[in-house]
Amino acid sequence: MRQERSRPLMVELEAWLREQRAKLSRNNDTTKAINYCLSRWDAFSRFLHDGRLCMSNNAAERELRAVAIGRKNWTFAGSDEGGRRAAAIYSLMATAKLNDVDPRAWLADVLARLPDHSAKRIDELLPWNWQPQSVAHAA
Repeated sequence: MRQERSRPLMVELEAWLREQRAKLSRNNDTTKAINYCLSRWDAFSRFLHDGRLCMSNNAAERELRAVAIGRKNWTFAGSDEGGRRAAAIYSLMATAKLNDVDPRAWLADVLARLPDHSAKRIDELLPWNWQPQSVAHAA
């Protein structure tokens, strides 16, 4: 479907961008934006060849929205180290979501298990390996 429906649109868009660029002066801001897009055309059009790639950046935009909303709250992290810890937690929560794991369930379970969990087996608690405690003990 990408080859059938999206490729013709991408070919048309690239031709249009090149045509518009030819009409503008080199220092025009629009020319700079067009050059930016065309210089990254392979990456921009990679979704045509790899079905695993999303055709939009909506997922990334949704994730960044949480960062933008929380930005004012982070000024109260207490210190640079507090900010780094908050960033680590946000990264882990986003990683849980990307691995189809409920971040709240994962975090609650991991925090409850940490005191008795061997440091040598900490990888078992990472979102991509995690099994809820009830399932882990039943196995």
